[in-house]
Amino acid sequence: MRAYVSEIVFDCGDPARLVRFWAELLGGTPVDRGPDWSYVEPPGFVRIAFQQVPEGKVAKNRLHLDLHADDVSAAADEATSLGATRSGGLRTDEGGDFQVLHDPEGNEFCFVSG
Repeated sequence: MRAYVSEIVFDCGDPARLVRFWAELLGGTPVDRGPDWSYVEPPGFVRIAFQQVPEGKVAKNRLHLDLHADDVSAAADEATSLGATRSGGLRTDEGGDFQVLHDPEGNEFCFVSG
């Protein structure tokens, strides 16, 4: 039997706040199942869920999302207007452009082109 990814779960302090950030960024309707669990089903992607945990983020993520964007700078501008922060500047290599960002709770993600 082969497994498949049904959802990606982020640990966080405020699921209701974080699900709204990601729903604005990727599309979909935020759903709050309770005070400690929220999710969104972005078009063309698996469900992203947010689970409340008591401890805060203290180190770099061991896993992060790379999000394709034709215009990485414009995508990063939109994300920062929603509450993300940039980590460093726009970088370009033979594969295209990429920008590292942090969501409102500090979880890393990247916009990539190419």
